[in-house]
Amino acid sequence: MKTFFSDGSPKETGLAFVLIALLFAGWATFSHLGDFPLLSPDEGRNAEVAREMKVDGRWLVPTYDGAVYLDKPAFFFKATALSLAAFGDNEAAARLPSALSAFALLLLLMVFCQKVYGRLTAAMALVVVASTPLFMAFSRIVIFDMMLALWVSAAILLAYLAEEVDGAKRRQRYLLATLCAGLATLVKGPVGFLVPLLVMAVFHGLERHGRAIRSFFHPGHILLFLGVVLPWFVGLSIECPDFPYYGIMKESIARFTTTEFRRTQPAWYYAAIIGGCFFTWSTLLPGAIHQLIKRRFELHRADRLFIVWALVVVIFFSLSQSKLPGYILTGVIALGVLVARILARALEGGDPVALGLVRRGLLTLCIVSLILLGPLLMVVLTPEDVPKPRWLTPSAMMQFAPVIPGFILSLGATTVMALIAFLKQSARGALVAYLIFPVLLLTLNFEVIPRHAEIKSGHSIVNRLPPAVTEETEIACLACMPPGVPFYLGRLMTVFTEEGRELTSNYVIFSLASGKSWPPRLVPWASRDAYLEKTEHPLFLMATGERRDELVLRGERVGAPVVALANGYFGVLLPAGNP
Repeated sequence: MKTFFSDGSPKETGLAFVLIALLFAGWATFSHLGDFPLLSPDEGRNAEVAREMKVDGRWLVPTYDGAVYLDKPAFFFKATALSLAAFGDNEAAARLPSALSAFALLLLLMVFCQKVYGRLTAAMALVVVASTPLFMAFSRIVIFDMMLALWVSAAILLAYLAEEVDGAKRRQRYLLATLCAGLATLVKGPVGFLVPLLVMAVFHGLERHGRAIRSFFHPGHILLFLGVVLPWFVGLSIECPDFPYYGIMKESIARFTTTEFRRTQPAWYYAAIIGGCFFTWSTLLPGAIHQLIKRRFELHRADRLFIVWALVVVIFFSLSQSKLPGYILTGVIALGVLVARILARALEGGDPVALGLVRRGLLTLCIVSLILLGPLLMVVLTPEDVPKPRWLTPSAMMQFAPVIPGFILSLGATTVMALIAFLKQSARGALVAYLIFPVLLLTLNFEVIPRHAEIKSGHSIVNRLPPAVTEETEIACLACMPPGVPFYLGRLMTVFTEEGRELTSNYVIFSLASGKSWPPRLVPWASRDAYLEKTEHPLFLMATGERRDELVLRGERVGAPVVALANGYFGVLLPAGNP
């Protein structure tokens, strides 16, 4: 009897099912792109870098608030700048490159899975990956990870397919894989080629396929990779001579080996990310892992690839001193394909192993959903005069209480459907149960995302600016810089700072610490009084609550009141030449 791990090809499914899955993937990827403000700090900063690139046409050297910004390569910013030029300076246009990258990645997975496994697995891969919360999040935010995931995944899959053929086709696929690794490097630096190289080296090492590993370093592949990457690297190094040291030693090696970037997390961090950000599909993983260990010698070759892929990505970034959820995005995608394999076999109905995995997963999903329901029900049912849990602050209650009933309904429906499918042993019912929560996350419960974004976005600050603040008014900040405000205002801001940390740019801090001249819009903290005395136009000065007293003192000198903005920011409008 064949299992879902075996090399046997599954039965073909109808083309209509694949088309439905494709429509679902498009909806899950592109819906709501412009329906919430830019998040801080990453989205607000990245969108502004792209806007400045569009305005000044400096396609090689990105800038942020006029300061050179070399924390990441320019490729992603160029794509976003082109989108802004085509569709305007708005959230949807800024997020479009990430969404297009996500959809292209889903198409890539569909083509690969259909070729290797068959239509049903291809359709399920689309559905599973597109409905993963981590994938849904990174497909609609202005950040590098989804575009990086596209090119890294393409490099891995093409390198795998290259060993399936001989002659000219093999060479062509390896060249395309090399090109994709080069493009991934242009998106986010060395990690773009290191991840596919590590994944395929470990995979072929376990397969005892040394010839394939040697193929990676063919002179033609090295020349093509250098031809893609070197023009950018050399050109940027000429413009900014300190870039080679910063890009290699600081942004790559120091990020991986030291705590300098303040993104350290515990060893179990990515296990928690997979458990939460791969939900609801993560409830299938415990049983699947057990079966993979038990039947490891019966695996399809492509299954072994996806297992190695997920493990290498998670282990590699777990070793890093800098950890963020997006780092393991491609690993989660690999897990999504493995889950799709299980579901496809279960839907066919002839694989008792797959059906057993789905049943156990349903029971786990039912239990987890009930556990998650507990705190939400406690919030709703607890009388107002009873003290709330410490984690439920008054501001959080005011912001998110209206959306709690929607999440209760989602988890309740998931629990009921999972239990019904478990009792009836229905694979189709299981698919419905697994999809309820992610589908309702983008429909019934979507309001939680704009509510969260307003707390973290510069959009709400701009909306609260006094009417007297016009285009002629200079906007300045005391030891702060709310990300997104320059993008929504469409202009640069003045920042009074001690070391440039307010720009959330490690390169700016490195540059100022190394003695380079200060960018025009950054003013040394000790020089703020002299700067304000020389202003020849009105200036709106902003600060957080920690420096509100200084705003009050400056406002009292000129009879200007301090106004509350949003998200803990305050401001005062000063006339020209008044400190």
